[in-house]
Amino acid sequence: MLTANYLGNQTIGIREADPSPPKAGQVQIEVAYTGICGTDLHILHGHMDARVKPPAIIGHEMSGVIAAVGDGVTGWAAGDHVTVMPLDWDGSCPACRAGNQHICQNLTFVGIDSPGALQGLWNVDADLLVPLPKTLRLDHAALVEPVAVAVHDVRRAELAPGDRAVVVGGGPIGVLIAAVARHEGADVVVVEIDPRRRQAAAAMGFRVLDPSATDQVAWVEEWTQGAGADVAFEVSGAAAAVLGVTNLVKVRGTVVVVAIHPQPRPVDLQRVFWRELRLLGARVYQRADFERAVELLATGVIPAGELITEIVPITGTADAFAALESGRAMKILVNVSGGTA
Repeated sequence: MLTANYLGNQTIGIREADPSPPKAGQVQIEVAYTGICGTDLHILHGHMDARVKPPAIIGHEMSGVIAAVGDGVTGWAAGDHVTVMPLDWDGSCPACRAGNQHICQNLTFVGIDSPGALQGLWNVDADLLVPLPKTLRLDHAALVEPVAVAVHDVRRAELAPGDRAVVVGGGPIGVLIAAVARHEGADVVVVEIDPRRRQAAAAMGFRVLDPSATDQVAWVEEWTQGAGADVAFEVSGAAAAVLGVTNLVKVRGTVVVVAIHPQPRPVDLQRVFWRELRLLGARVYQRADFERAVELLATGVIPAGELITEIVPITGTADAFAALESGRAMKILVNVSGGTA
């Protein structure tokens, strides 16, 4: 089988490997599609070399079909359509004991800290599986993981119907947050500097704002009759956006930090104090978020077809990384096993 590997030095390489059978408690998945995301770009640039040791098979956004079942596994069978919630927690740390297993203090993130989905046959622990309805296309199902991120972010914000929400950053996660927030009844605006991403978000029916051409603070003030937005999601990862996002929300409004920042950023704590703002982190997801993401994709709430810019064969994985980094794509999938949706 073919595998796509992070080789260090900003290099992705394709290698051949012999698959091994699943161990007890595992299933073997024939991987259909794997998505490339911003975290994978962080890996490519060496920002996560303390965790990712080359050569490493990466990838954690995926869909596939069970090919074989290991000893002791019940409730799953060959032919089942599945995705993987790629969080392996220890169950014993203080966070886990408090019910926050998804942010376990000793968390193994599958596809980062252990081998991931950019391989034709992938053995994973059965308790990481999430079932997919066979009516959901496998290419669309590869978006379950990023949709679960968006579901978790919106849930963390405690967004209510009628709230006004600003999404700063119109990349894949930003657009997914906007889609989930809109479905929850919020009035949403997406702030994005890249014209291609603004065009893509607008084509999905979102109000978009170019911060290089419009004073976003003044615009939000007018939009909210001087109050400020109820919630702002910082998804861009840009230092200037982090510094300015607190100016967009109302008294006792909420700022949700979604983006991964490779280094600390300045934050306007005077504004946080002055308006009694809530500043929240939102990391990964819980199983309920994954299950909700499957539902939103299966019912067509998420515009999956419009989000998927391109599907490439596994031999084109390096090109997929380059296209995503260039900003000319929203979501790129790797067709790992060469099948069809």
